[in-house]
Amino acid sequence: MSIPAVAAAAPTQGIRGLKKHTPFLFLLTARVISRFGDSLDSIAYSWMVYMLTGSKLLMGTLFAINFIPGIVFSLFTGVLVDRWSKKTVIITSYSARGAIVALTALLYWKGWLQPWHLFIFTFMNSSFECFSGPAEMSVVPRLLPKELLLSGNSLSASSSRTAELAGVAAAGALIAAFGLSGAILIDACTFFTAAAVLAFMRISPTEDHPPAAPSSTAASSEAAYWSQFKEGMAFVRSHRLIMLTMLTAAVLNVCLTPHNVLETVYVKEVLHSGPSGQSIMGIGFMCGMIASGLLISAYGARYRKSSLIVFGCLLLGVSQALFILPSLIQWQPLAVVTAFSILGGFAVPMIGTPVSTYMMEVTPKNMLGRIGALSGMIGSSLIPLGSVATGFAGQHLPVQTLYLLAGLIMIIPGLLLLTQKNFMKL
Repeated sequence: MSIPAVAAAAPTQGIRGLKKHTPFLFLLTARVISRFGDSLDSIAYSWMVYMLTGSKLLMGTLFAINFIPGIVFSLFTGVLVDRWSKKTVIITSYSARGAIVALTALLYWKGWLQPWHLFIFTFMNSSFECFSGPAEMSVVPRLLPKELLLSGNSLSASSSRTAELAGVAAAGALIAAFGLSGAILIDACTFFTAAAVLAFMRISPTEDHPPAAPSSTAASSEAAYWSQFKEGMAFVRSHRLIMLTMLTAAVLNVCLTPHNVLETVYVKEVLHSGPSGQSIMGIGFMCGMIASGLLISAYGARYRKSSLIVFGCLLLGVSQALFILPSLIQWQPLAVVTAFSILGGFAVPMIGTPVSTYMMEVTPKNMLGRIGALSGMIGSSLIPLGSVATGFAGQHLPVQTLYLLAGLIMIIPGLLLLTQKNFMKL
């Protein structure tokens, strides 16, 4: 598939143009630090849960709980983020999440951690993330000019994936050296460090914290809140293309649930491999994301956002559907699937980066928190249901068949977007 080109990028576009925007670089640094901690925690935390409970069901339940705050609270937190200081919200959220993770590490180290603690801490952590996510999305257009948004978002995605790759690579050594509690404590330190870095991020007070409404009574404040809430909903309803991208993200996310839920089963039953094989696939996926993000950052402005999104949808669907191939042709299955993982990783930034950039370009700055939160809520709303359905279907269908079906469904949004003339003009 050829991607139609648009006008060549302006001289200020690309990675070089970002060097002059120091506040954005502080935000980028904080993200890299926290992502390293997140990837380290994802391994250490899962082992901690398994060793504490021995229950795969509990691990799956905790995975689902991660998304509940985003679905329930995101609409409301988005309004609050638009009314509060973005910098303060991000720093507070990072610090609170660091404190929760540090408490988890302490309780596990002392032998006091109980399964019910995990449910509470997971819910609290995800709730704070409902604030930090929209705030970070809202602050980027306040730090970068419009022509650098695509490059900035691409570089941020690539840097985050690189940090996650480093975290995955370092996890085993850190757990061996400091134990599970020590590795989780290192994750807590990355949150505190990221918050400290953000303290140096300069942003105009008028951009960071819009002036409050003239009236200060509780009744008028509540009325203003719901007015802003309705304003955000009306904006999305009036911008069909934004809703279209949100629904596309929801379909793709739910089709990724076989990858998220049954990857271990696939590695064991289809590839006849173990954790090392799964790690190789994960590294391939991250490498694909890093390469794609860097290319989009450098050259993405030459192409239409719609073309990148459509191509990404088709590539992601095809790469996941081809996971059925090792069960048909027994030739170097791990190497073949790793190649498909690289393609899948390459596709993800081609979808996510143009979508987030488009939202930042067309959404008024004072509404970005609300729209970002709504986007996250819609995008993840089907994941819990998809996870349950995938687990149920996995009892009756071969896992490779689920990969094939999910991949074919992923292709459908890309084909439908091709028929939308207004969308293809983006």
